[in-house]
Amino acid sequence: MNLTELNRIATAMVAPGKGILAADESSGTIKKRFDAIGVESTETNRRDYREMLFRSNEAMSKYISGVILYDETIWQDAADGTPLVKLIEQNGAIPGIKVDEGTQSLPMCPGELVTVGLDKLAERLRKYYERGARFAKWRAVIDIGSGIPSMTAIGVNAHALARYAALCQAAQIVPIVEPEVLMDGDHDIDRCYDVTQRVLNETFQELRVQRVALEGMVLKPNMAISGKKCAKQASVEEVAEKTIRLLKACVPAAVPGIAFLSGGQSDEEATAHLNAMHKLGPLPWGLTFSYGRALQAAPQKAWSGKAENVAAGQRAFSHRARMNGLASRGEWQSSLEKKAA
Repeated sequence: MNLTELNRIATAMVAPGKGILAADESSGTIKKRFDAIGVESTETNRRDYREMLFRSNEAMSKYISGVILYDETIWQDAADGTPLVKLIEQNGAIPGIKVDEGTQSLPMCPGELVTVGLDKLAERLRKYYERGARFAKWRAVIDIGSGIPSMTAIGVNAHALARYAALCQAAQIVPIVEPEVLMDGDHDIDRCYDVTQRVLNETFQELRVQRVALEGMVLKPNMAISGKKCAKQASVEEVAEKTIRLLKACVPAAVPGIAFLSGGQSDEEATAHLNAMHKLGPLPWGLTFSYGRALQAAPQKAWSGKAENVAAGQRAFSHRARMNGLASRGEWQSSLEKKAA
């Protein structure tokens, strides 16, 4: 393992003003997104849509540091025969790959899930590296509800995340470690804070046990935020303050960077929260975004599967990427959204 090179890539992934595009929706998830805009989810349409994003030169070269790809996408070529990974590299961004294989019910723990995909992962990572991937992603899912999460669910998911991270580093691939505490429930921000603290502490404990070099990874956590169904939604300032307090308590300074997931927040919410956190600096690690829906909802709608809408889709993508790029420096203002509109 060349830790200097892993650290160089991890640092580039969280470079100031840039963040990571999560374009790794599974076939099932992208079908739902396409259904919403009336587009059939064929392999060609999925390719065309992602090609549109990767050819958005302004967004990709100025505001996107890396792209998380789905297994189908990393092997696809653009309409002109150029591998999609090459389009990403040509804009100075780093190709990455989602390597987990989704979730299964966790035995003896009703309502809880464990992420799977460790079998043969070493072999898959070798092939992904040859194709150009320099980082990977594995998502653990922790739900908040009555009597959950259990320490069993937190423990087995942290263990799997650390096993995955060690395998990545052995394959010279930077692991994005993503323990996501979901915001789907009716819990308040303090319950989210407490659960996320337990999850992060357990995750870093497992990473140490499995000898993962913290200098060669990126953390992708949720923010401390109210559940979607909670009657009292925390303010932007409270989300920022509690999230930073939580991260300072749990994340060692050796980690080069933290790239937040949006987790079901609206486009502007995710941007505003990230921006507010940068007002609380200086911070011990780089702090940026790794958004999927919060970067893609607008371009998907603008594109709607029509070739004549590609330029409109790219403009929408560039705008969202720029807004989040500004937020990752603490320079975003809501008035910039209105100007663009």
